[in-house]
Amino acid sequence: MGAVVLGLTGGVCTGKSVVARFLREEGPTVIEADEIARSLWRRGQEAYRMVVEAFGEGILRDGGEVDRRKLGRLVFSDPSK
Repeated sequence: MGAVVLGLTGGVCTGKSVVARFLREEGPTVIEADEIARSLWRRGQEAYRMVVEAFGEGILRDGGEVDRRKLGRLVFSDPSK
C-alpha cells in the first residue's frame, strides 16, 4: 500500500491546528500550507518582488514586509487588480 495523504481544511477556529498537533505527535509528517505561503511573502522571494512591483512600496509595512491586509483590501475592492 502506498502512502496515505490526508488533507485538513476548515474555517477559522475549527480546530485544524489542534488536529495537526495531534497528528504530529502520532508520527506522520505534517505539511502546513500556511507556513509555506508565508515563506513566499518574505523579502527577497519572488512573490514579494512581484507584489511590490505591481502595487508599489505603499503596500509594505514599516519593517518592509508585505501588509497582507492592505493588499487584500486593495485586490478585493478593485476587480482590475
